[in-house]
Amino acid sequence: MDSRRALLTGLFDHAAMFPPASLPLGEALAEDERARASEHAWLLGRLVVPEGTEVEGRQLAVVSPGVERHDGVVYLEGVDLDEVAARGTRAKVRCGGARVPSVEELAGFVRGCRERGLVFKATAGLHHAYPTPQGEHGFLNLLAAAVFGDEEAALAAPPGSFELDEGSFRWDGREAGPDELARTRRELFASIGSCSFFEPVEELVALGVLP
Repeated sequence: MDSRRALLTGLFDHAAMFPPASLPLGEALAEDERARASEHAWLLGRLVVPEGTEVEGRQLAVVSPGVERHDGVVYLEGVDLDEVAARGTRAKVRCGGARVPSVEELAGFVRGCRERGLVFKATAGLHHAYPTPQGEHGFLNLLAAAVFGDEEAALAAPPGSFELDEGSFRWDGREAGPDELARTRRELFASIGSCSFFEPVEELVALGVLP
């Protein structure tokens, strides 16, 4: 398997109806159709919709306050990880928006999920591959934290720190191949909710990760 496919397939759940895009349903569906028709559609996960929204022919992530449901799989946001584990659900972390968690806080969340065997989803503020001068987290950094551990260092790594190609994902002398990457996505880091599909994908193209 191509390591890029192992790490990135279905990574971005398309949340075009949510801020900052906040598109009405019709426009969100049109944007989602454009994403599904693109050459990079394999990176596209579910369509994220508010509870009560009906869409046919598309896998959905349905959001209500503090809860996100994926056909029976439940993610809880803002709930202590011990309680998430006790309830047999999954965890959700907000990486931006009204508040951006610190590197230490986000690292602690990832580490806590790993220690408890919890699968998590990240959302908000992850449009960029690397951390920005404005304080936004990078989605490649978060992937590296999940894959390699050493969470604080991975989340703080500057632009250009990671390499991802057909063979492996590499950082600071560490290397993970497709089997390990697929296992990380399956057992720890499920997906990212993003109001834009094309913005993060275009960054991966600019970095030479995607053709």
